[in-house]
Formats: sequence, structure tokens, C-alpha cells
Amino acid sequence: MKTPRVLITAEAVKVVNQLKERFGELMFHQSGGCCDGSQPMCFEKGEFKTGESDVLLGEISGCEFFMSRDQFEYWQHTQLTIGVTPGRGSSFSLEIPMGIRFITHSRMYSAAEEENLSEVRSGAAAA
Repeated sequence: MKTPRVLITAEAVKVVNQLKERFGELMFHQSGGCCDGSQPMCFEKGEFKTGESDVLLGEISGCEFFMSRDQFEYWQHTQLTIGVTPGRGSSFSLEIPMGIRFITHSRMYSAAEEENLSEVRSGAAAA
């Protein structure tokens, strides 16, 4: 089995499930840009247009997780775990009105994990 690049906490899965009930299929994108910087943002599937400047890291709770290619250059040697934390972010992410926001925790891969990483795909190919 390949080492996943992105995971999600049980608490965050509950939030994703609540959002799915309200909005339907979802997607995540983490950029290094404006708003909350590199905060993971949750959108209705297809609401955020991905392209060559994005990579698909994998799926969490049935949702594709994309990251900007530039940001991925910094984070490529770390496994991401998406959680939730109290507080309002300043982004357009769907969970913000709930008084919480998604947050990324990361850790470096072990040598064995890094040799067995799941592949990333271009955001354009995934679209």
C-alpha cells in the first residue's frame, strides 16, 4: 500500500459529513496565497477551478485534496493531516460560518514512507 500524502482526523470527518449533507460533493484546496495563507479550504466540488498550477495529493473523506504546485514544493516531504480548530478564518471555505476552520498539521516522512509515496497528478488532469 502506498503512503498517503494527506490524512484527515475523525473530528474533521464529522465536519465534512455535515457539509456534504448541506452542499453535496466537496473538494479541498490549499494554496500559499491570500486570505488565510496556506489554510486548507473546502468548496463545493467544481467551485474552485484547478489547473496546471495545482496538484492532486489524494482524497480525504471522499473529497479530492489539491494544493498549489508552488506550495507543494515546500510541503512535498511531509504528510499532511487535516483537522479542525475553533475560530473563524477569513477565507471562503464552507466551514467558516460554523465558527471553526480546517487546519493542516504536518510531519516529515520516514525514509521508508518517502520511498513508497502515492503519486501526485496535475490539477488540470484531475479536472
